[in-house]
Amino acid sequence: MPSSSIGVLLVNLGTPDAPHAPQVRRYLREFLSDPRVLDISPIGRWLLLNLVILPRRPARSAAAYRQIWTDEGSPLLWHGRQLCERVRAALPDLEVELAMRYGNPSIRAGLAALRERGCDRVVVFPLYPQYAASSTGSTVEAVYRAAAGLWNTPYLTIVPPFYADPGFIAAFAQVGAPVLADLRPDHVLYSFHGLPERHMHKSDLSGAYCLRSEGCCDAIVAANRHCYRAQCFATARALTAQLGLDASATSVSFQSRLGRAVWIRPYTDIVLPALARRGVRRVAVFCPAFVADCLETLEEIGIRAEAEFRAAGGEALRLVPSLNAHPAWVQAAVDLIREAAPQGRRSLPVARAG
Repeated sequence: MPSSSIGVLLVNLGTPDAPHAPQVRRYLREFLSDPRVLDISPIGRWLLLNLVILPRRPARSAAAYRQIWTDEGSPLLWHGRQLCERVRAALPDLEVELAMRYGNPSIRAGLAALRERGCDRVVVFPLYPQYAASSTGSTVEAVYRAAAGLWNTPYLTIVPPFYADPGFIAAFAQVGAPVLADLRPDHVLYSFHGLPERHMHKSDLSGAYCLRSEGCCDAIVAANRHCYRAQCFATARALTAQLGLDASATSVSFQSRLGRAVWIRPYTDIVLPALARRGVRRVAVFCPAFVADCLETLEEIGIRAEAEFRAAGGEALRLVPSLNAHPAWVQAAVDLIREAAPQGRRSLPVARAG
Protein backbone atom coordinates (compact mmCIF):
# COMPACT_ATOMS: atom_id res chain seq x y z
CA MET A 1 0.00 0.00 0.00
CA PRO A 2 1.61 3.32 -1.00
CA SER A 3 2.48 5.60 1.89
CA SER A 4 1.32 9.18 2.14
CA SER A 5 3.03 12.19 3.61
CA ILE A 6 2.01 14.16 6.67
CA GLY A 7 1.48 17.83 6.02
CA VAL A 8 1.53 20.76 8.42
CA LEU A 9 -0.51 23.90 7.85
CA LEU A 10 0.55 26.87 9.98
CA VAL A 11 -2.32 29.37 10.09
CA ASN A 12 -2.24 32.95 11.33
CA LEU A 13 -4.97 35.58 11.19
CA GLY A 14 -4.00 37.53 8.09
CA THR A 15 -2.85 40.82 6.65
CA PRO A 16 -3.66 43.11 3.73
CA ASP A 17 -1.68 42.60 0.53
CA ALA A 18 -0.48 46.21 0.63
CA PRO A 19 -0.70 49.19 3.05
CA HIS A 20 -3.20 51.10 0.93
CA ALA A 21 -6.91 51.70 1.37
CA PRO A 22 -8.22 49.39 -1.43
CA GLN A 23 -6.23 46.39 -0.18
CA VAL A 24 -7.07 47.14 3.46
CA ARG A 25 -10.75 47.49 2.56
CA ARG A 26 -10.70 44.08 0.85
CA TYR A 27 -9.03 42.53 3.88
CA LEU A 28 -11.41 44.16 6.38
CA ARG A 29 -14.43 43.12 4.35
CA GLU A 30 -13.38 39.47 4.49
CA PHE A 31 -12.36 39.66 8.15
CA LEU A 32 -15.40 41.50 9.47
CA SER A 33 -17.88 39.55 7.37
CA ASP A 34 -17.03 36.51 9.47
CA PRO A 35 -19.99 35.82 11.81
CA ARG A 36 -17.57 34.53 14.44
CA VAL A 37 -15.85 37.95 14.47
CA LEU A 38 -18.89 40.22 14.24
CA ASP A 39 -21.35 37.89 15.96
CA ILE A 40 -24.45 39.97 15.43
CA SER A 41 -27.43 39.50 13.11
CA PRO A 42 -26.56 39.23 9.40
CA ILE A 43 -28.47 42.43 8.63
CA GLY A 44 -26.82 44.28 11.50
CA ARG A 45 -23.40 43.03 10.43
CA TRP A 46 -23.98 44.14 6.82
CA LEU A 47 -25.15 47.60 7.92
CA LEU A 48 -22.28 48.09 10.38
CA LEU A 49 -19.68 46.90 7.89
CA ASN A 50 -20.89 48.74 4.81
CA LEU A 51 -22.28 51.95 6.33
CA VAL A 52 -19.92 52.55 9.25
CA ILE A 53 -16.66 50.62 9.08
CA LEU A 54 -15.71 50.32 5.41
CA PRO A 55 -16.38 53.94 4.45
CA ARG A 56 -14.01 55.22 7.18
CA ARG A 57 -11.65 52.65 8.61
CA PRO A 58 -9.60 51.47 5.57
CA ALA A 59 -7.82 54.80 5.07
CA ARG A 60 -6.95 55.08 8.79
CA SER A 61 -5.80 51.49 9.00
CA ALA A 62 -3.75 51.84 5.81
CA ALA A 63 -1.92 54.82 7.31
CA ALA A 64 -1.13 52.73 10.39
CA TYR A 65 0.07 49.81 8.25
CA ARG A 66 2.41 52.12 6.34
CA GLN A 67 4.21 52.93 9.59
CA ILE A 68 5.25 49.29 10.05
CA TRP A 69 5.46 48.02 6.45
CA THR A 70 8.90 46.82 5.40
CA ASP A 71 10.75 46.14 2.16
CA GLU A 72 9.73 42.49 2.65
CA GLY A 73 6.09 43.49 3.04
CA SER A 74 3.79 42.88 6.00
CA PRO A 75 5.73 41.94 9.16
CA LEU A 76 3.11 39.31 10.05
CA LEU A 77 3.54 37.64 6.67
CA TRP A 78 7.32 37.64 6.45
CA HIS A 79 7.73 36.53 10.06
CA GLY A 80 5.27 33.75 9.23
CA ARG A 81 7.24 32.75 6.16
CA GLN A 82 10.46 32.67 8.17
CA LEU A 83 8.80 30.53 10.83
CA CYS A 84 7.49 28.20 8.14
CA GLU A 85 10.96 27.82 6.61
CA ARG A 86 12.57 27.03 9.95
CA VAL A 87 9.89 24.55 11.00
CA ARG A 88 10.24 22.88 7.59
CA ALA A 89 14.01 22.61 8.12
CA ALA A 90 13.49 21.09 11.57
CA LEU A 91 10.91 18.57 10.29
CA PRO A 92 12.43 17.48 6.97
CA ASP A 93 10.12 14.46 6.56
CA LEU A 94 7.00 16.63 6.72
CA GLU A 95 5.52 19.06 4.22
CA VAL A 96 4.95 22.47 5.81
CA GLU A 97 2.89 25.35 4.43
CA LEU A 98 1.81 28.75 5.73
CA ALA A 99 -1.74 30.09 5.39
CA MET A 100 -3.79 33.03 6.60
CA ARG A 101 -7.37 32.86 7.81
CA TYR A 102 -8.08 36.07 5.89
CA GLY A 103 -6.14 37.29 2.88
CA ASN A 104 -3.17 35.55 1.29
CA PRO A 105 -1.84 32.90 1.24
CA SER A 106 -5.26 31.37 1.77
CA ILE A 107 -6.17 28.21 3.67
CA ARG A 108 -7.55 26.73 0.46
CA ALA A 109 -4.23 27.35 -1.33
CA GLY A 110 -2.27 25.86 1.57
CA LEU A 111 -4.34 22.67 1.60
CA ALA A 112 -4.04 22.42 -2.18
CA ALA A 113 -0.25 22.71 -1.97
CA LEU A 114 -0.11 19.95 0.63
CA ARG A 115 -2.42 17.73 -1.43
CA GLU A 116 -0.16 18.15 -4.47
CA ARG A 117 2.69 16.82 -2.34
CA GLY A 118 0.73 13.70 -1.44
CA CYS A 119 -0.38 14.68 2.07
CA ASP A 120 -3.47 12.72 3.09
CA ARG A 121 -3.02 13.69 6.75
CA VAL A 122 -2.62 17.31 7.79
CA VAL A 123 -1.71 18.79 11.16
CA VAL A 124 -3.37 22.20 11.34
CA PHE A 125 -1.59 24.61 13.68
CA PRO A 126 -3.66 27.74 14.47
CA LEU A 127 -1.00 30.19 15.66
CA TYR A 128 -3.12 31.69 18.45
CA PRO A 129 -1.93 30.76 21.95
CA GLN A 130 -5.30 31.39 23.62
CA TYR A 131 -8.55 29.98 22.28
CA ALA A 132 -11.19 32.35 20.93
CA ALA A 133 -14.11 31.46 18.71
CA SER A 134 -13.20 34.48 16.56
CA SER A 135 -9.63 33.27 15.89
CA THR A 136 -9.01 29.58 16.63
CA GLY A 137 -12.67 28.64 16.17
CA SER A 138 -12.97 30.56 12.92
CA THR A 139 -9.74 29.07 11.58
CA VAL A 140 -10.75 25.51 12.42
CA GLU A 141 -14.16 26.04 10.80
CA ALA A 142 -12.54 27.49 7.66
CA VAL A 143 -10.10 24.58 7.40
CA TYR A 144 -12.89 22.03 7.74
CA ARG A 145 -14.93 23.88 5.13
CA ALA A 146 -12.02 24.05 2.68
CA ALA A 147 -11.19 20.37 3.26
CA ALA A 148 -14.83 19.42 2.70
CA GLY A 149 -14.65 20.99 -0.75
CA LEU A 150 -12.05 18.43 -1.85
CA TRP A 151 -13.22 15.14 -3.33
CA ASN A 152 -10.50 13.30 -1.42
CA THR A 153 -10.75 14.97 1.94
CA PRO A 154 -7.58 15.04 4.08
CA TYR A 155 -7.56 13.63 7.59
CA LEU A 156 -7.12 16.59 9.91
CA THR A 157 -5.55 16.96 13.33
CA ILE A 158 -5.69 20.29 15.14
CA VAL A 159 -2.97 21.58 17.48
CA PRO A 160 -4.91 22.80 20.54
CA PRO A 161 -4.39 26.18 22.24
CA PHE A 162 -0.96 26.41 23.83
CA TYR A 163 -1.43 29.31 26.24
CA ALA A 164 0.47 27.57 29.05
CA ASP A 165 2.68 25.23 27.03
CA PRO A 166 6.11 25.17 28.71
CA GLY A 167 7.96 25.62 25.41
CA PHE A 168 5.83 28.61 24.41
CA ILE A 169 6.25 30.23 27.83
CA ALA A 170 10.00 29.58 27.89
CA ALA A 171 10.38 31.05 24.39
CA PHE A 172 8.57 34.28 25.31
CA ALA A 173 10.66 34.51 28.47
CA GLN A 174 13.85 34.12 26.42
CA VAL A 175 12.77 36.93 24.11
CA GLY A 176 11.70 39.16 26.98
CA ALA A 177 14.54 38.65 29.45
CA PRO A 178 17.09 40.86 27.60
CA VAL A 179 14.54 43.67 27.33
CA LEU A 180 13.83 43.50 31.07
CA ALA A 181 17.55 43.41 31.90
CA ASP A 182 18.20 46.48 29.75
CA LEU A 183 15.14 48.55 30.68
CA ARG A 184 14.80 47.56 34.35
CA PRO A 185 11.10 48.38 34.25
CA ASP A 186 9.05 49.52 37.21
CA HIS A 187 6.15 47.55 35.82
CA VAL A 188 5.52 44.74 33.33
CA LEU A 189 2.24 44.82 31.43
CA TYR A 190 0.83 41.84 29.55
CA SER A 191 -1.40 43.33 26.86
CA PHE A 192 -3.63 40.85 25.04
CA HIS A 193 -5.97 41.40 22.13
CA GLY A 194 -9.44 42.23 23.36
CA LEU A 195 -12.83 40.67 22.65
CA PRO A 196 -16.40 41.67 23.49
CA GLU A 197 -17.52 40.44 26.90
CA ARG A 198 -20.36 38.55 25.24
CA HIS A 199 -17.79 36.17 23.74
CA MET A 200 -16.76 35.14 27.27
CA HIS A 201 -20.37 34.52 28.23
CA LYS A 202 -20.94 32.44 25.09
CA SER A 203 -17.87 30.32 25.81
CA ASP A 204 -19.15 29.49 29.30
CA LEU A 205 -21.33 26.40 28.84
CA SER A 206 -22.45 26.59 32.47
CA GLY A 207 -23.86 30.07 31.86
CA ALA A 208 -23.01 31.07 35.40
CA TYR A 209 -19.23 31.47 35.75
CA CYS A 210 -17.38 33.72 33.29
CA LEU A 211 -17.23 37.38 34.36
CA ARG A 212 -19.58 36.61 37.26
CA SER A 213 -17.01 37.27 39.98
CA GLU A 214 -13.83 39.24 40.56
CA GLY A 215 -11.63 36.15 40.54
CA CYS A 216 -13.26 34.15 37.76
CA CYS A 217 -9.98 34.06 35.78
CA ASP A 218 -7.70 33.17 38.71
CA ALA A 219 -7.56 29.51 37.61
CA ILE A 220 -8.66 27.33 34.72
CA VAL A 221 -11.63 25.22 35.78
CA ALA A 222 -14.25 23.24 33.87
CA ALA A 223 -16.58 26.20 33.39
CA ASN A 224 -13.96 28.57 31.93
CA ARG A 225 -11.78 26.08 30.06
CA HIS A 226 -12.80 27.71 26.74
CA CYS A 227 -12.63 31.27 28.08
CA TYR A 228 -10.16 33.47 26.23
CA ARG A 229 -9.77 35.89 29.14
CA ALA A 230 -9.03 33.09 31.62
CA GLN A 231 -6.41 31.65 29.26
CA CYS A 232 -4.79 35.09 28.90
CA PHE A 233 -4.44 35.36 32.67
CA ALA A 234 -2.99 31.83 32.77
CA THR A 235 -0.36 32.89 30.20
CA ALA A 236 0.49 35.97 32.26
CA ARG A 237 0.86 33.93 35.46
CA ALA A 238 3.11 31.41 33.71
CA LEU A 239 5.31 34.14 32.20
CA THR A 240 5.60 35.94 35.53
CA ALA A 241 6.76 32.71 37.18
CA GLN A 242 9.15 31.84 34.34
CA LEU A 243 10.76 35.28 34.46
CA GLY A 244 10.92 35.34 38.26
CA LEU A 245 9.00 38.62 38.44
CA ASP A 246 7.23 40.11 41.43
CA ALA A 247 3.57 39.55 40.56
CA SER A 248 2.62 42.82 42.28
CA ALA A 249 4.66 44.71 39.65
CA THR A 250 2.79 43.10 36.76
CA SER A 251 -0.71 43.41 35.37
CA VAL A 252 -2.93 42.27 32.49
CA SER A 253 -4.86 44.43 30.05
CA PHE A 254 -6.65 44.13 26.70
CA GLN A 255 -6.21 46.21 23.56
CA SER A 256 -7.81 46.87 20.16
CA ARG A 257 -11.42 47.26 21.17
CA LEU A 258 -13.87 48.27 18.45
CA GLY A 259 -17.33 49.83 18.54
CA ARG A 260 -19.64 50.56 21.46
CA ALA A 261 -19.97 47.08 22.97
CA VAL A 262 -18.36 46.39 26.33
CA TRP A 263 -15.08 44.53 25.78
CA ILE A 264 -13.09 42.57 28.33
CA ARG A 265 -11.30 44.81 30.79
CA PRO A 266 -9.10 46.47 31.84
CA TYR A 267 -8.30 48.39 28.64
CA THR A 268 -4.66 48.89 27.68
CA ASP A 269 -5.17 52.47 26.47
CA ILE A 270 -6.55 53.39 29.90
CA VAL A 271 -4.14 51.31 32.00
CA LEU A 272 -0.91 52.73 30.54
CA PRO A 273 -1.63 56.45 31.13
CA ALA A 274 -2.93 55.55 34.59
CA LEU A 275 0.35 53.81 35.38
CA ALA A 276 2.27 56.92 34.28
CA ARG A 277 0.11 59.20 36.41
CA ARG A 278 0.69 56.84 39.36
CA GLY A 279 4.42 57.44 39.08
CA VAL A 280 5.49 54.40 37.07
CA ARG A 281 8.32 55.59 34.84
CA ARG A 282 9.45 52.56 32.85
CA VAL A 283 7.12 49.89 31.49
CA ALA A 284 7.84 46.77 29.48
CA VAL A 285 4.89 45.46 27.48
CA PHE A 286 4.52 41.84 26.42
CA CYS A 287 1.84 40.98 23.84
CA PRO A 288 1.50 37.21 24.35
CA ALA A 289 -1.63 36.79 22.23
CA PHE A 290 0.56 37.29 19.14
CA VAL A 291 3.33 34.92 18.08
CA ALA A 292 4.41 37.30 15.29
CA ASP A 293 4.82 41.06 15.34
CA CYS A 294 2.03 42.82 13.48
CA LEU A 295 -0.05 46.00 13.44
CA GLU A 296 -1.34 45.39 16.96
CA THR A 297 2.13 45.05 18.46
CA LEU A 298 4.35 47.33 16.36
CA GLU A 299 1.98 50.23 15.74
CA GLU A 300 -0.64 50.03 18.47
CA ILE A 301 1.80 49.37 21.32
CA GLY A 302 5.26 50.20 19.98
CA ILE A 303 4.26 53.55 18.49
CA ARG A 304 0.85 54.76 19.69
CA ALA A 305 0.83 53.42 23.25
CA GLU A 306 4.43 54.50 23.75
CA ALA A 307 3.52 58.08 22.81
CA GLU A 308 0.45 58.05 25.06
CA PHE A 309 2.48 56.74 28.00
CA ARG A 310 5.09 59.47 27.57
CA ALA A 311 2.40 62.13 27.19
CA ALA A 312 0.95 61.05 30.54
CA GLY A 313 4.32 61.50 32.25
CA GLY A 314 6.02 58.16 31.70
CA GLU A 315 9.71 57.97 30.84
CA ALA A 316 10.05 54.83 28.69
CA LEU A 317 7.77 52.15 27.29
CA ARG A 318 9.45 49.19 25.61
CA LEU A 319 7.59 46.65 23.50
CA VAL A 320 8.95 43.14 23.99
CA PRO A 321 9.31 41.65 20.49
CA SER A 322 7.04 38.80 19.64
CA LEU A 323 8.31 35.25 19.09
CA ASN A 324 8.51 35.62 15.29
CA ALA A 325 11.03 32.95 14.23
CA HIS A 326 13.15 32.88 17.38
CA PRO A 327 14.89 29.49 17.69
CA ALA A 328 13.21 28.74 21.04
CA TRP A 329 9.78 29.33 19.48
CA VAL A 330 10.65 27.25 16.42
CA GLN A 331 11.57 24.39 18.74
CA ALA A 332 8.38 24.83 20.79
CA ALA A 333 6.31 24.82 17.58
CA VAL A 334 8.09 21.69 16.36
CA ASP A 335 7.34 19.96 19.66
CA LEU A 336 3.65 20.95 19.51
CA ILE A 337 3.41 19.65 15.95
CA ARG A 338 5.18 16.43 16.85
CA GLU A 339 2.82 15.89 19.78
CA ALA A 340 -0.27 16.42 17.62
CA ALA A 341 0.85 14.45 14.55
CA PRO A 342 -1.35 11.44 13.71
CA GLN A 343 1.23 8.78 14.47
CA GLY A 344 2.49 10.44 17.62
CA ARG A 345 5.75 11.98 18.64
CA ARG A 346 7.96 8.94 18.04
CA SER A 347 7.12 8.54 14.36
CA LEU A 348 8.29 12.03 13.40
CA PRO A 349 11.84 13.22 12.79
CA VAL A 350 13.70 14.49 15.78
CA ALA A 351 15.85 17.13 14.09
CA ARG A 352 16.39 20.03 16.44
CA ALA A 353 15.29 23.50 15.44
CA GLY A 354 17.83 26.25 15.37
